[in-house]
Order: sequence, then C-alpha cells, then structure tokens
Amino acid sequence: MDNNKEKLLHIAMFPWLAYGHIMPFFEVAKFIAQKGHHISYISTPKNISRLPQLPTSLSPNFSFVELALPHVEGLPLEVESTAELPIPKIPYLKKAYDLLQLPLTHFLRNSDVNWVIVDFAAHWLPSAASQLGVNSVFFSIFNATSISFVGPPSELLNGRRQKPEDFTVVPDWIDFPSNVAFKLHEVVSHQECMESTSDYQRFGVVIRDCRVVTVRSCPDFEPEAFSLLSRLLQKPVLPVGLLPPTVQDTASSSDDDEKWQLFKNWLDDKKEKSVVYVALGTEATLSQELMHELAYGLEKSGLSFIWVVKDRPLVEREMGPCLIPTGFQDRVSDRGLVWQSWAPQQRILAHPSVGGFLTHSGWSSVIEALGLGRVLILFSGANSDTGLVARLMHSKRVGVEIERNEQDGSFTSESVAESIRRVMVDPEGETLRANAWAMRDIFSNRDLHNKYLNEFTRFIENDTASTRSL
Repeated sequence: MDNNKEKLLHIAMFPWLAYGHIMPFFEVAKFIAQKGHHISYISTPKNISRLPQLPTSLSPNFSFVELALPHVEGLPLEVESTAELPIPKIPYLKKAYDLLQLPLTHFLRNSDVNWVIVDFAAHWLPSAASQLGVNSVFFSIFNATSISFVGPPSELLNGRRQKPEDFTVVPDWIDFPSNVAFKLHEVVSHQECMESTSDYQRFGVVIRDCRVVTVRSCPDFEPEAFSLLSRLLQKPVLPVGLLPPTVQDTASSSDDDEKWQLFKNWLDDKKEKSVVYVALGTEATLSQELMHELAYGLEKSGLSFIWVVKDRPLVEREMGPCLIPTGFQDRVSDRGLVWQSWAPQQRILAHPSVGGFLTHSGWSSVIEALGLGRVLILFSGANSDTGLVARLMHSKRVGVEIERNEQDGSFTSESVAESIRRVMVDPEGETLRANAWAMRDIFSNRDLHNKYLNEFTRFIENDTASTRSL
C-alpha cells in the first residue's frame, strides 16, 4: 500500500435528529470526502432520505448507514426528527436516540472507523468509541459564544447554575464585554424539550470525553469567544467556518423551481430592499394569540413582506387552530404574501427586493441572511440557543431584537412594527443596514471557510498519523 493510501481515514458522522444539525454535519462530511477520506454518515432512514442528492463524484467515498429508530412509548410512530413533533414530545425522541447506542456501537466494532464526529445529544458515544480505539470529535453546530456561555464540563455537570434564573445572567467566566444570556421565558421553554438527562449534562459529557471540539463559526466573527473557549475546555478548539450555503445547494426539484417562480414573480414587482422576509423556522412555536400579534405588527409596519407560516403540530397528528387572523390576508393582499408551506428561503433572501429578515434567530438562518447582507429583525425562537444568538447579533449591531416580556415571552404588535420600520427604513437603522451588508465579507467568504475546513481535516489526519506511529 502506498503512503498516500495509508493516510486515508474512515470517519463516521452521527448528528442529532434535527435538520439544523443534520445539514451542517452533511456539509462537513462532503468536504472531508472531497479530500479522499471515506465517510459513513449515520442517521435514521427518513432523515437520510431527506438529504440533498450527493454529488456523483463523492459517491465512492460516501456510505449512508441507516439505523432504525427504536420505538419508545410516547413517541408517535414514524416520527424521526424534531420538526415532526410538538416541543413537549421531544424528550421521547431523545430517549429513542439514546437507544441507538447498541446498533451504533456494533457498527463501530465491525468497521475500520478512525474518527467519529458526534453531536451534543450522544453523550454516551465518545466513551463507547474510545473503548473501541476510535477517536471522537464534538462538532458544535452552535457558535463559539453560545458554547462559551454554557461553560466547561465541570460547570455543566456539577455547576452552580441550578435554577432557571441562574441562566439569565452573563457567567463570571466570560472575560470580555457581553450581553449574551437567556431570558427567563427562554430557559423555561427549553426545559420542555429535555428529559432526565438534561441537554447541559449531554453537552458536558460529550465535551469532557471527546478528543477535540470543532465549532460552526470562525474567529474572524467572534475572536474573543474562540480565545476563551480554548482556555475553558483545555483541549483543541477548531473552527470549521460558517458553512455558508449557496442558492445552488437549495435547488432540488422541479416542484421547488415552480414554487420559486411564484415568489420570484411577486418579488420582481417590488422595489430593491423593500421587502421583509418572515420565517420562524421549523421548530419555533407560538400561541394563536401571539401569532395574531405578529400578524398585526406586520400589518402596522406598512411594509411589504413574505411570511412563511408553518403550522407545527400541537399533539400527535393534530395541527393547531387557525394561526392567521380572519381578514388579515385580504387587508394586506397588495403588499403581503402569506405562504403556509415549505419555501425556498435561500433563493428568497437572495432576491434584490428583500432587505430584511424577521427570524427566529437560529444560527443557520442568521448565517444565510448575513451571507447576503440582509439586516435582521431578531425574534428569539425560545428554543435551543436562539435567545443567545439574538443577543449576540443585537450586540454586533446587524439587527434589532424585538422587545418581549422576559417572564412569559409576550410581545405587542407595536413592538414588532417599530422594530421592522427601524431596521428597514428609519434613518436610525442606516448603521444596522450598513453593518449587515458589510458582514458578507465574512459570512459569504467560501475561501475563508474552506481554509478552516482544510485546517480541521489536516488536524485529524496529523493526529491519526502521530497515533499510528506510536
């Protein structure tokens, strides 16, 4: 065997069962496969079937490993991702995910995997992999600021923060100016999707037991957080860049093209940067009352908008009541498009008529928007780290966070309208618009992010080589 082939690795990828995790893992996997290494991308059948088509050139280096999701009482049949569940039922999905430990360990034992790249939820995997001689990487799809906020493993597993209120202040280990902390309603809401093993415990064990941590971000955007993380975690912390998508990444079928043509025709009639795109992601959920308040805010803003409304299930196989106020669509028909299905988000954001994005503050959505220079109207989805992302983007002055009651998360239509107008058209928002536009230099710089992916790939190659030489 020649020296080059001896250096080729077999790397397994095992993301959490949420689209916002599955896609970044897939992007990293494709990059590593381009370098000649073999990838085993491991997930459940439905989630694998939803992935974009793999480039033909990568097929020889790529294997999809389907693991059937075990059934647990309380989890609806055929559900395999967070997007298919109401928030209170997500703990059952985590219990089913944990039951994948046995088949996944069996796969690792009977393969030649060198490294496994793990997500936060698989707290049992780094230890199991180590016993089989497999190194583990924790891939954080969260940015460095969010990971710094949750703290080192010692704090996550045995720390002082025990009550929800403890997470509403900036922790004392943050050694640079920061406003990034949760609001009380965000902490309480997120607790609904945790079970007996909390997300903080999962994070703590994974970070403690893995060999290296890699983060979907870059020091060019958050230098202080990356510097702090290396000191907090006492192990290598490597960026993989922001993994910015392209419009080509999102075009997948003729049906999608037909949908896009509808949006394009509508947007072509609007002035440049005059339209607000509104989408709260697949997992954010609001009561009917608050959805109506959001609608009235859009109406009061007086601006053109596209609003993608996804009616998340409230209980098994049941959808919520009508989320759009009666008569709303008729009143805004001349300037508002309400869409109650999947929408080609990246293509819409890329259209010149779109100037701003009212977002649930998911990290992937923020990356998409700032890669195109779109200013942000930040609405915390009150799930995962979206509140932390909203504070961070507000402090970076690339958008404005909609004011909400810190206790219960309520808000008024006036605060929605005021935030939209400030960000989109008011003179005082000019700095925000300019800052967001300038962020394209970092967020859409594919060469920059490929550099970080290259450095991460070289790290695991060199680390493996040094281990082999022992």
